Amino acid sequence: MEAIPRKFGEWGQFDRYCKLVLYHEALDYLREMQRRREREISLDAVPPAEWDKLSMVEQYPSDSFIFSSHGYDLHIDNELVAEAFASLPKDEQSILILRFVLDLTDEEIGRLMGMSRSAVQRHRTSTLKDLRVKLMAFMPEGG
Repeated sequence: MEAIPRKFGEWGQFDRYCKLVLYHEALDYLREMQRRREREISLDAVPPAEWDKLSMVEQYPSDSFIFSSHGYDLHIDNELVAEAFASLPKDEQSILILRFVLDLTDEEIGRLMGMSRSAVQRHRTSTLKDLRVKLMAFMPEGG
């Protein structure tokens, strides 16, 4: 008869230990849930102006059109813009790439391409006008 109370006492200690562990786990869980409630907000509460900050768009090389000049690349994502840019002569593409990708001056571009500064300026100005006209042709009425 002696063995039953001693065994019961060990089981009782183990039972108390398990209950204590579960109690503290429950407290930790409730604290974590409280912390989340204080720091997290529902997506319904986010104003539409902030939605762009919460999203990410993955970009792949196959998603853009690449135009190169003098070892530098211009990536154009819009198909209509890329089509209009592709219709330009190579020299005019090069002038725009050097100007807007490398931010070179007309004089620096002229030295690279064997042209005068004023010729580069004329080509750049007329090319941008041509691009504008081509792109406006693609725009819907009133756009």
